[in-house]
Amino acid sequence: MKKKSFESPSPKKHLAPSPGRLIRTPTGQTLFALFVLFTLLFASQSHAEPLYQWRLAMSWPEGTPMLHNAAKRFAENVVKMSGGRMQIIVDAPGRHKAPLGIFDFVRTGVYEMGHTASYYYKGKDPATTFFTTTPFGLTPTEMNAWYYYGGGLELLHKVYARHNIVAFPAGNTHIQMGGWFRNEINSLDDLKGLKMRIPGHAGEVVERVGMKPVSVPPGELYTALERRTIDAVEWVGPANDEKMGFQKIAPYYYTGWHEPGAELHLFINKKKFDALPDDLRTIIALSAKEASFDMLSESFYRNTLAWENMRKEHGINIRTFPDDVLDAFKQSNEELLLQAADRSTLAQEVIQSQQAFLTKARKWSKITEHNYLELR
Repeated sequence: MKKKSFESPSPKKHLAPSPGRLIRTPTGQTLFALFVLFTLLFASQSHAEPLYQWRLAMSWPEGTPMLHNAAKRFAENVVKMSGGRMQIIVDAPGRHKAPLGIFDFVRTGVYEMGHTASYYYKGKDPATTFFTTTPFGLTPTEMNAWYYYGGGLELLHKVYARHNIVAFPAGNTHIQMGGWFRNEINSLDDLKGLKMRIPGHAGEVVERVGMKPVSVPPGELYTALERRTIDAVEWVGPANDEKMGFQKIAPYYYTGWHEPGAELHLFINKKKFDALPDDLRTIIALSAKEASFDMLSESFYRNTLAWENMRKEHGINIRTFPDDVLDAFKQSNEELLLQAADRSTLAQEVIQSQQAFLTKARKWSKITEHNYLELR
């Protein structure tokens, strides 16, 4: 039987139909119509989702450990979670020149956003002070519980809405140290006339016991201490303080009492925030919350390492204030809280809310965290 020879298929038989011919077929017409439809829908969606280019002014000098990181992390999270629809440029005081002017920047819309500490603005509204921290007040764990489950966030929004600002917790320093002093403090008399950089409610507390609180922007703290414009300074904790170099000037480092967990805040211009789509408002809120929890973790980690280094390299003299000093601070704090509550209905609401929760939280914290730390 004769074998049939293999024939190569004719090129003409297997040529793909031309685009024009494909479109003329029923299936081709359907596919082409779908292609056009999806193209138009995509273009329409692109136009429906504009790019928001916002600016954020922060109170912290460029590169400040943890504080700058929190603002930067927040901005990056918003960009990622929004798929690039919202871009946020972070400006340090080197650009905007007003580290303590964030409240007005955001309120007036000069900046859409700000990252700062609420207690810097007690002169604008006395109720703002207590959202950062209060002496002998809530720890970071207790503060988070109050904010997210104890009504704190609702009060924060209520206070700032009067100023065309929406505020969210956006960073926590953990328990702060009590400050750097040139000389050892052995009694209450040693504090008389002492000029100290210490902001917020705590500044009023020390003023009542004879000290002179001074407001100094973060970027000028070292120079002020070096030139004796101030006699003592409190900033944050080992990681931030070591970078500032305070240990070169003031050898006595005191444990904390005034800021048991300072919460930083994101400020947003309310009119502009309210005009955003729902998903972007949610993204901003969640990004601020994540930045807050992340900064708390980073603060604890970096302070742990920095304290170990400071202790070995610089021979720091760690001290705790004498009992008579702490007793005077406590009494002064209680009197000032009562006065603040009398002057402002909103401040009274915030103070009473925090104090009511602190009364309960103190008991639970004592039999859990405090007892555990004593055991290990």
